[in-house]
Amino acid sequence: MKDREPLLQTRPRFVVAGTGSGSGKTTVTLGLMRAFARCGLKVQGYKCGPDYIDPAYHSAVTGRSSRNLDSWMTSGSYLQEYFLTTSEDADLSVIEGVMGLYDGKEDIALTGSTAEIAILTDSPVLLVVDVRSMGRSAAAIVLGFQQLEPQVRIAAVIVNRCGSEGHYRMVRAAIEAACGIPVIGWLPRDSGLDIPERHLGLLPAVERGELEPLFEHAADLLAEGTDLERLLELAAAAPALQYPPEPDAVLQAQGPSLSSPGILEPGMPVVTETETPDSGSLPALEPASQEQPVSAGPPLSSPAARIMPADTSRPAHRPVQPVIAIARDAAFNFYYADNLELLERAGARLAAFSPLSGEGIPPEADGIYIGGGFPEEFAAVIAANSLFLDGVRAAAADGMPLYAECGGYMVLARSLTDRSGAVHKMAGIIPAHSIMQERRAALGYREVTALHDCLLLKQGGRLRGHEFHYSGMSYIPGEDRIYAYESKGRGGSQPEGYISGNIMAAYAHIHLASHFPAAGRMVEACLTYREQKKQAKQRL
Repeated sequence: MKDREPLLQTRPRFVVAGTGSGSGKTTVTLGLMRAFARCGLKVQGYKCGPDYIDPAYHSAVTGRSSRNLDSWMTSGSYLQEYFLTTSEDADLSVIEGVMGLYDGKEDIALTGSTAEIAILTDSPVLLVVDVRSMGRSAAAIVLGFQQLEPQVRIAAVIVNRCGSEGHYRMVRAAIEAACGIPVIGWLPRDSGLDIPERHLGLLPAVERGELEPLFEHAADLLAEGTDLERLLELAAAAPALQYPPEPDAVLQAQGPSLSSPGILEPGMPVVTETETPDSGSLPALEPASQEQPVSAGPPLSSPAARIMPADTSRPAHRPVQPVIAIARDAAFNFYYADNLELLERAGARLAAFSPLSGEGIPPEADGIYIGGGFPEEFAAVIAANSLFLDGVRAAAADGMPLYAECGGYMVLARSLTDRSGAVHKMAGIIPAHSIMQERRAALGYREVTALHDCLLLKQGGRLRGHEFHYSGMSYIPGEDRIYAYESKGRGGSQPEGYISGNIMAAYAHIHLASHFPAAGRMVEACLTYREQKKQAKQRL
């Protein structure tokens, strides 16, 4: 564990929240991020909740790896420290909300909501309001959002989908008179700002630069219609923060509490009324001399190494680092950055490889992690990569630890049926067929409990995660199947996933920070496999 920082930490920041899904918060977030980045600021993006696509947008517009903040899957103290650690070298942090400001896991509480994260990070909120076909009623909406939760500080408003500049002036006057906060910008109704459907393989389009015209257009409109200087002043006036106290024994042993929301846990930000950052500390808003670079995704590096409690049961410096192969390309790209960092903190060395580029499992691998993504969009290419599929089969047969979730789970099946009905042969490790369907199959938070000892958990151990998929897994009758988890969501509980020896696969995208020992357990399994492989070679 790193030394705790005793001083207050200056972090210019704001949260972009919407009144509901579809209000335009992603468009506003991307436009503001690009506008500030074009002015030479180092902008650090964050996304509230379990989302992989919006962080990819953030990374594309800022040139920096965006990160997730989740107050249900991780503890409040973890979230606070992770935010402070990963924003350390940024000029400005922009936190994009999820759904509406107060929408979360619970019907009558803030658990997992944008509002809870705004409170945990003590961030001012920029509220995005869709004012189509609306006049003074827009003020009633903002006033209701102000009054629902006194701890949430709505600092300013941007109105979206205005019919004209005159419409903007009308709703601005109404909101400012009734609510006492500034309306600092607006966007017109513009089909050029429409972001494509989220489930159709957007990340490859981001990587190819196909969404650059949308990003630039949003930045142009917001730079023209928004008082960026005033928004920066609001961000710079955000109260200084302090690193939370040392995690307690329960956190070190078990991760965050699985019974109470993060906002009720100890470790709230330490804030003072008098010690706030000086707005003059931000760079002046001048055009940058060079284009911002585009990031392909979070690097395999370890800010979370400063956060995860040290495992005192093993030496601090491992003499040997087991290698975990990470499938990472346009088909497999749904990874929480801190999941990878926590595996590194637990002692692993990560080696990325690309099945879409024809690559197989790296020969030095002692374990494999295949994340989610869009394998259905590239099923023919994956099926044609015998080096990858044969390598996965051979690794599984040899007992190498293999963890797969969602898209990775699909690829371990015997076949994958894509949206057009075409059937593609997959690895065949799991006795099932993965079939895409038109309607969404699952969406929502999951708390999973291990039904048996497995790669990540002891029997009865719990992790938190999220499901979002359009496929179903059809298991072959009569074939052996051992469920990985009992998975609990809003609709109840059911057994889910598959385990066999060192193989573990399921639909849930789990967050390793919800139970710190899980990362160490996987790394330990990889180390054991490495040592067994070494001994086998010595016997030859």
